[in-house]
Amino acid sequence: PRAAEQPKAAAASAPKAAEQPTAGAATPLVTPRRAAGERTEERVRMSKRRATIARRLVEVQSTAAMLTTFNEVDMSGVMAIRERHKQSFKDRHGINLGMTSFFAKAAIGALRAFPRVNAEIQGDEMVLKHYYDIGVAVGASEGLVVPVLRDADQMSFAEIEGQIRDFAKRAEDGSLSLADLKGGTFTITNGGVFGSLLSTPILNPPQVGILGLHAIKERPVGVNGQIVLRPMMYTALTYDHRIVDGSEAVRFLVRVKELIEDPGAMLLE
Repeated sequence: PRAAEQPKAAAASAPKAAEQPTAGAATPLVTPRRAAGERTEERVRMSKRRATIARRLVEVQSTAAMLTTFNEVDMSGVMAIRERHKQSFKDRHGINLGMTSFFAKAAIGALRAFPRVNAEIQGDEMVLKHYYDIGVAVGASEGLVVPVLRDADQMSFAEIEGQIRDFAKRAEDGSLSLADLKGGTFTITNGGVFGSLLSTPILNPPQVGILGLHAIKERPVGVNGQIVLRPMMYTALTYDHRIVDGSEAVRFLVRVKELIEDPGAMLLE
């Protein structure tokens, strides 16, 4: 693969940021140890949800021109804010201040700057969405689901975190409705909760962009001529090259990086 972009062919990454998962994890199938000489097989019928997911994943790979571009983000600023305000935030709102709200706000700032990432293709027309319904991938017993934060640009950090917590609970008990899952304009997904260092998330059609988040790891970086350890996260943007140019995709991720590394700038968005 090239440094900035690479062809797509990977399953969707998973929700939320490395330190503080708010989304439930899908329950893995576990094979018991077998006795010596034992060679058995098992057939398991796919649920309707799993069959639908499988069909949609194949469809999107055959219709969209998917590419992924990468960047890395210094998480020091966000982590410092969370550490400084986590107790007062929890006391006031009854929920933890996670990472997803920061990335949702940063993504919206980047979507404003690059509106074709917040669009879809209908025939020979581009439909630009001037509202921000952000899908957030959460784990459920039968795989990932993507409920939608409606009008996320008008939500506070606490409202975003509270809604995600509610989505995660309802994903686990199966009470998410079709209305919860329909109509997103852009998706955020995070494999960091499972330890993923890097991935190429797959588009959630008819959307043309998905932001992938990953595990936060201390890595040596150059700062003012010195090598220092910083908490770094790789980010990925998969996009539909039919409507989003490579330069737009790269600059979109750069804008996300700028906002996350200077969280105060999000107040000006």
